Amino acid sequence: MPRANEPGRSVSSRLWDLLFAFDPNNTELSLAGLVRRTGMPHATARRLTLELVEAGALERTSDNRFAIGLPLWRLGTLAPRAETLRSAAQPFVEDLYTALRQHVQLAVLQDHQAVIIERLSAVHAVGLTSQVGGLLPLHCSGVGKVLLSHSSPAFIDEVLAGRLQRFTSRTIVEPTELRRELASCRSTGTVVVKEELTEGAESVATRIVDGSGKVVAALSVVVAAGSIKLQAVVPSLVASGLGLSRSLGWRPGIPIRAS
Repeated sequence: MPRANEPGRSVSSRLWDLLFAFDPNNTELSLAGLVRRTGMPHATARRLTLELVEAGALERTSDNRFAIGLPLWRLGTLAPRAETLRSAAQPFVEDLYTALRQHVQLAVLQDHQAVIIERLSAVHAVGLTSQVGGLLPLHCSGVGKVLLSHSSPAFIDEVLAGRLQRFTSRTIVEPTELRRELASCRSTGTVVVKEELTEGAESVATRIVDGSGKVVAALSVVVAAGSIKLQAVVPSLVASGLGLSRSLGWRPGIPIRAS
């Protein structure tokens, strides 16, 4: 596919480039920032950005920057997969958060990453770099490992054959070791991750299964390293995961299958 500053790109693909320049770490961007993040010529970026503003997809901030507009946000809430899961998960996420007072988050698979669709966090909870709507790597996050472990063998091979970024000194990037951990996760339905993605943060995650036995999401608790014993969190987390899975139609006896 041509780069954003090369001929041959459709107008719609350029508009998507501008919209996807925004992320949880870049919720407001100047025109110069949009040019830098998309690689578009300044004149093209300006023209298309103003069209998006006129349509309501983007809006101007008080300091003449740009942000995602309310109509686009409303459209995003209609995404059936995320909204159905969020609605079903809400009571379980709230109960888990009330009991533990730690980060509790729900994520789904999107391409080669996990996207957070819900999170509740206590004020004192360990600081995290990602937010709702943010993306997490599959090979070194709790929710990512759950989702990856329940994917097809071909998808696992593809991910492990790619570049596995080392985020901390404890990030596991050796494919053989990762395969052993993924196999264990498939067997137990849970995984513990200690400071692989963020220094000072540990997590435990479990699978969420629908009525067909497909793993459709992962639920996790993230805590400050050494603050609590993660194994003590597992029973509450698994109970919440099973409850949510039941609400989606899963029942004991329905075999778990790859996504």
